[in-house]
Amino acid sequence: MKPMTEAHLEILRRHMVEVIDMHFDLAEEEIGRSGLTADLRRALMKVPRHLFVPAQLMLVSYQDTPLPIGFDKTLSQPFIGALMLELLALERGHKVLEVGTGLGWQAAVMTELGVDLYSVEIVEEFAQAARLRLAALDHDVEIRVGDGSRGWAEHAPFDRILVTAAAAEPPSALVDQLAPGGRMVIPLGGKEVQQLSLVAKTDDGVDTRAIMPVRFTQLEIG
Repeated sequence: MKPMTEAHLEILRRHMVEVIDMHFDLAEEEIGRSGLTADLRRALMKVPRHLFVPAQLMLVSYQDTPLPIGFDKTLSQPFIGALMLELLALERGHKVLEVGTGLGWQAAVMTELGVDLYSVEIVEEFAQAARLRLAALDHDVEIRVGDGSRGWAEHAPFDRILVTAAAAEPPSALVDQLAPGGRMVIPLGGKEVQQLSLVAKTDDGVDTRAIMPVRFTQLEIG
């Protein structure tokens, strides 16, 4: 059998994006839109997702399923990962905090969108692996190892915050570090039942809207 080429991988990426669009269309009532924005679609097509999974999973990296990456953690299925980014409504120049770098796939997509990204990862091995992967593709992301629930006060306030692990409620430190008018996307709930939620900071306080059921690992407190 011939080896997989970049052309083959590009076909798989295109298929992944088409499946994401299908999910958006099917879930339009819950998520409030029927497809990806053009900028996010372009970024998803450009970022080589197969480089952000363990090597043995490269050939399944574009399937619409979560993938194990070690330390009892997973890379979210492409639809959920893309939905989280779409809900953030990212704009070029936004200062963004990511809680839970993993191996860096969503970080790569966000930097393709032109944001100024800071990412916190509690697993040191993940942080180092993500740094190497992102640097190899010339993505400029500042990553530190630590408890993401505490945010990164030195760089606050943030226009957007992405949390890739579940909590019972939005961590107070993250809410405090969110700029007025800012958005945070986070799974809220216990170990079994969670809702992907959009948290908006307004002049009157914080408004939280549940989007759809999801299942994430719990946010670790370091």
